[in-house]
Amino acid sequence: MCRHVAYLGEPRSPAETLFHAPHSLLVQSYAPRDMRGGGSVNADGYGLGWYAEGPEPLRLRRSAPLWTDGDLPALAGSVRSHAFLAAVRNGTTGMPVVEAANAPFTGGGYLFSHNGLVRGWPDSMAELAAKLPITRLLTLEATTDSVLLWALLRERLEAGEDPLAAVTWLTGVVEEAGPGSRLNLLLTDGRTLIGTAWTHSLSYRDTGDGVLVASEPCDDDPGWTPVPDHHAVRVTGAGVEILPLEADRSPEAR
Repeated sequence: MCRHVAYLGEPRSPAETLFHAPHSLLVQSYAPRDMRGGGSVNADGYGLGWYAEGPEPLRLRRSAPLWTDGDLPALAGSVRSHAFLAAVRNGTTGMPVVEAANAPFTGGGYLFSHNGLVRGWPDSMAELAAKLPITRLLTLEATTDSVLLWALLRERLEAGEDPLAAVTWLTGVVEEAGPGSRLNLLLTDGRTLIGTAWTHSLSYRDTGDGVLVASEPCDDDPGWTPVPDHHAVRVTGAGVEILPLEADRSPEAR
């Protein structure tokens, strides 16, 4: 399993969450607390995406362990953003360890991350993959389950679907195709942040000036609240909502 964290709120630096907190993303890369049988370390790469000026996020990704990057702490410390998303990767056996396989994935103003795995890969996803435009399928960044999930989700978002509805659809059809899949997703466009808890841990904390959503709490603050399994958390300027992931599995929705 991977680990990921996202933030939405008043501008702040990602450095505290990524490097300085007691259980920062850096610590989670080599000493995660809740992998639930999905590996022991997250050493197959990392990524950080954030919003500056304009709707398109900036992004940095590498295929090396996070702890090998001596420059990123200073770079992250120089950034102040109202929204960011970062992840460290534990690649599934048989999937490539390349920069393009690392979250966050971008497109259309969004940042996206997947913590988990799709059961039965790749056979279980063949039918869903076949519904993508052939050019998109042929130009996927990497042959991983997470990259394909992003391609499927992006099709819905580009068609104008509400982000929560699109994430709910994706969770439902992938679970149907590969029962028992682990589908913790994070998605943000810099205005709304959505996370899903599906067969894995996810928590959120209101910091007073914004909201953090993470695979694991980054510190021992008692304000961290677990997201119930098979639920989504949606963060907007109006606050935090916890909603059941009730996917529409009608033929029209597929």
